[in-house]
Amino acid sequence: MHQSHVIEVSGRFAGAAMTQGGAFRFVAVDPRAAPLDRSLWPSLPDVQRAVTQLMQTGCVSYVPAGRAVTRPDDEAGTGL
Repeated sequence: MHQSHVIEVSGRFAGAAMTQGGAFRFVAVDPRAAPLDRSLWPSLPDVQRAVTQLMQTGCVSYVPAGRAVTRPDDEAGTGL
């Protein structure tokens, strides 16, 4: 069964992270978080960190050490 987690940044609903095969798929709701929509992350803190960075700075430089972060159009893990 999938479980979802609300991702908020500074009190704004950015989207949700849903469990998927031992990882977390981020689904963006806030347009500022759209670049990370459908991205797959190894842990919930990784999702929160990346979404927070994106919404606060407009870019994401965070990538979990030694772990691939993928989007459905990049399942090889070559990056966002």
